Amino acid sequence: MINGYAGKILHVNLTDGRIWIEEPSASFYRRYVGGNGFVAYYLLKEVPPKADPLGPQNVLIFAGGTTTGVPIAGGGRSAMGGKSPLTGGYGEADVGGFFGAELQFAGFDALIVHGQSPKPVYLWIHKGEVEIRPAEHLWGKQALECQESIRQELGQPRAKVALIGPAGERKVRVSCVMHDVTRAAGRTGLGAVMGSKNLKAVAALGSSKVPIADPEGFKAMSLFMRDNWKDRSWGMHDTGTAGGIPDLQELGALPTRNFQDGRFESYDKISGQTMRDTILTDRGSCYACAIACKRVVKVDGTDFQAHEVYGGPEYETIGAVGSNCGVDDLAAISMSNELCNAYGLDTISAGMMISFAMECFENGLLTLEDTGGLDLHFGNAKAMVELTRQIGEREGLGALLGEGPKIAAAKIGRGAEYFAIHVKGQPFPMHECRVRHGQALGYAVSPTGADHMHNFWDSAIQNDPVGEEMQAWGVYDSMPMNELNANKVRAYMNATNWTWLDNHLGMCAFIPWSVDETVNLVRVITGWKTNAFELQLVAQRGVTLARVFNMREGLTRADDVLPARMNTPFKSGSVNEKPVDPEVLDENVGVFYGMMGWDPETGVPTRAKLQELDIEWAAEHLPK
Repeated sequence: MINGYAGKILHVNLTDGRIWIEEPSASFYRRYVGGNGFVAYYLLKEVPPKADPLGPQNVLIFAGGTTTGVPIAGGGRSAMGGKSPLTGGYGEADVGGFFGAELQFAGFDALIVHGQSPKPVYLWIHKGEVEIRPAEHLWGKQALECQESIRQELGQPRAKVALIGPAGERKVRVSCVMHDVTRAAGRTGLGAVMGSKNLKAVAALGSSKVPIADPEGFKAMSLFMRDNWKDRSWGMHDTGTAGGIPDLQELGALPTRNFQDGRFESYDKISGQTMRDTILTDRGSCYACAIACKRVVKVDGTDFQAHEVYGGPEYETIGAVGSNCGVDDLAAISMSNELCNAYGLDTISAGMMISFAMECFENGLLTLEDTGGLDLHFGNAKAMVELTRQIGEREGLGALLGEGPKIAAAKIGRGAEYFAIHVKGQPFPMHECRVRHGQALGYAVSPTGADHMHNFWDSAIQNDPVGEEMQAWGVYDSMPMNELNANKVRAYMNATNWTWLDNHLGMCAFIPWSVDETVNLVRVITGWKTNAFELQLVAQRGVTLARVFNMREGLTRADDVLPARMNTPFKSGSVNEKPVDPEVLDENVGVFYGMMGWDPETGVPTRAKLQELDIEWAAEHLPK
């Protein structure tokens, strides 16, 4: 028995129907831990170089971590992975809800899906067993109808389901994998990977419990967060992720009209506070979490509708289809969110593709003939909602936008690339890096393309004195948010490695565990006599393997850059905004490489670093 884990990894080959179970060693679990670590390991081991992301040689990975499925706040998260059809490199997305925990209860720490089924299928995993079932009758169904059909067919209303909607079936590159209908493994286009395998869904149900090394110590930690979360995280429950919109507006960091500006004149109409006071009907939670930060809304209007079964929009959605499209109507935003969940679309990428189209339209690169008569001026809420639907259906202009920013901009041409705000093909999330230059570095070097969940918040070192946890990482000097130098790089590297650890453990980033508490949590679950040093190495191991994968697939230092817009000022100006100088960024990208033990010129991880991290086997995957 390996405490904290089921001890088994399930492999399913959809091409020939083979099923096998891997039982890794205890050292494997301690070395790679789970989540991101499993994703990076299996991508390198199982996907041949230059494989087509939408071909049978790619794999689709569902991976829990140390805290996935243990009854504690934050233990409902897991990771998904595959070669990304958006970036051509490392694809990974994290997701909450209940499916990840249920996969653990069904007996498996991870599921690796190989090959490509000749016909639509779904997987039924229960009590340590798996069945490949036909899914032709499910193909074309939206998320809720698909989930309920599967539960009814199995006679198991408690089964938890991860699935794709029609967007994934149609291999829309900005599609995602929905867990429990309202939680999305949103980024890097993994819904298209699942659709390419003709895999409609994975249903799981189990009764096993995750073994805990120190039950009494674990219970004490669980009860502590249950009893104290209000003092640490009340805002997340009360107003959710969108509760920070007024602060972003004041800071000048609220993405507006395709990142042309950092302030939105109608910000108060779309804030978490306004949602709470108008359309919010409930707050949803993930497995074993008391904080309940998820929004549940109801809109029953003439033009726009949204139903409680599809949850409600979080900040990223509100920013992407709201302020960044110039839309200030919460009802329209909620309907777009529901359409994304029903079709299986990443709300961030869908919203960014719509704002891209709107700016192209306003600059004459798209005409009414191109849009099918849709007036795509910023602020047109009805057009925004209709384009969401079209992307999900691969219909009209939506068929082009669903290809993602690189392909869409290249096909439009005539300078459209300037309006495509992305890194490595992944659209920006809703965080303005001209205000936070450490975050700018994070967008540039992220292995998944622009990503905020393994990134740095510069506010952590803007005050003097710097906070104790940053000092414990060796960062002692404060500096403004909109500056970038070696001190900021050191802070970024250490803080971001720790956020990468969350994605290995399956721990939610919104749970306010301290560094010491996180270390102790891993100890009481696993029995390992671990410390922060070892867990930092775990995170470095994962991100370095992701780097090796990207370099093997042809990504280079030239891909670790920001779009040109980040080097231009806001249209309206901002007291905090400062364009990101490409030369300063490039210099500090090299500094980051050096600090990580990668070649400062190329970013290729050195043999010595691979040996330090005990992953020297990865050297065979480095470019020659």
